[in-house]
Amino acid sequence: MSGEYLHSLVATDVCSGWVEYRPARIAILAEEPPGFEEDVFGQAAVMVLAPCVADVSRIRLIAHISGDLTEVFPYLNTEMKQASYNRHAPTLTYMDEYRMISLYPRRITVAKADELVDAWRTLETIRRRVNEAWARRASIAPSYEMREKPPALEILKRLPRTNCRACGEPTCLAFAVKVWQGRALPSECGPVFTGGHAGLKDALVEICKGLGVSK
Repeated sequence: MSGEYLHSLVATDVCSGWVEYRPARIAILAEEPPGFEEDVFGQAAVMVLAPCVADVSRIRLIAHISGDLTEVFPYLNTEMKQASYNRHAPTLTYMDEYRMISLYPRRITVAKADELVDAWRTLETIRRRVNEAWARRASIAPSYEMREKPPALEILKRLPRTNCRACGEPTCLAFAVKVWQGRALPSECGPVFTGGHAGLKDALVEICKGLGVSK
């Protein structure tokens, strides 16, 4: 299987994983990335790099970072009105065009990056965004407003919502979030795929494909 390995994503960061080679749609900038006096992002190590199961023309990645984004989330939440923020998790999720990005304190997931250079661009954009917001935090009123996660809710709408626990999760909502995060397959919902709620199957498969979280 032909593939390519991305040695460096942001500054001295590392990457682990293989994907089909695809020509980059954008060029890597020649100049050095900007530094920040207080770097809350740090370095990123891509721990998962794989094709999107729903769209094989794009890739999916999970990056672990050496910094901690917890304290910057409320400031990002103020400036990114389209984002979905959960202060208890904590997570911040938003769309970058068709890419779905989820920020955790020490982890970042990106679905539907175009290819490896686009993955680098996405992580570098996040690094700059969080550090710039943190540098300006004195002029930003932090927001702790919690917003729902529309993609997970769309998955939930196509589940039985009986909270039967056949999937191993306590509620259908918990299972929907897990599917949306790419940590479970929709087929793990027995009532839909092998039980009495088969009428939901096509709709569930369709929405999961559209979100890039299912075969």
